[in-house]
Amino acid sequence: MRIALAIEYAGDAFCGWQSQASACSVQDALERALGSIAAQRVATAAAGRTDAGVHAASQIVHFDADADRPASAWVRGANALLPKSAAILWAQPVADDFHARFAAVARHYTYLLLARSERPALLAKRVGWYHASLDVAAMRAGAAHIAGTHDFSAFRAAECQAKSPVKSLTRIAIDVQGSLIRFDFSADAFLHHMLRNIVGSLIYVGAGKHPPEWIAQLLSARDRTRAAPTFAPDGLYLTGADYPARFGLPNTRCDVVLPR
Repeated sequence: MRIALAIEYAGDAFCGWQSQASACSVQDALERALGSIAAQRVATAAAGRTDAGVHAASQIVHFDADADRPASAWVRGANALLPKSAAILWAQPVADDFHARFAAVARHYTYLLLARSERPALLAKRVGWYHASLDVAAMRAGAAHIAGTHDFSAFRAAECQAKSPVKSLTRIAIDVQGSLIRFDFSADAFLHHMLRNIVGSLIYVGAGKHPPEWIAQLLSARDRTRAAPTFAPDGLYLTGADYPARFGLPNTRCDVVLPR
């Protein structure tokens, strides 16, 4: 039986999504919990492999198990075994051809950035931080250059294993609430460090280090060394993935809600 589920987690408590020899990842913790409920070894696959420090409001996962368990066992039972920094939101049986990664037609991320002189305390590790105010209008103008289908080599990590650097960024929105700036991204898929590199370069634009047109120049140059350094993982959240309706999944997207 194949089961799909959504899990939220605080990325600063783990060494990333993908299993590690030290067993410090979200995948390691989840497979231990599910394996206890299934009374067998369980292998999982996820919609996206988040890095250490990157959070998830809705990471979509699937696994196979011979055990016939009610959905409540996969949710409440596994949650009782997971660390407090992770929790399964829902689980349900799916067709055997469902795959959390390869069946996804879109993925969604949010980056939260605190732009003020004082470092965050209540939101430490939950938001990125820049030490001064930023020109949001300039960042929006810069972001307009990267919407659409492009070769994103300028924002691709050297160790990225994607077969192609061409991705379709269908949404990039920047909103402001006081000193908190919110970036929302949607695409068919993302390259390794792509969003953190984009945010870092947009911050350079917002800080007045480069004009908005610089973002278009980076895209054209396809040279990672010309863009800004990779920004902190703290404020990045995977907020969900979209799948064909035939799989009958519940809502696979979840917004980021921070304490006020």
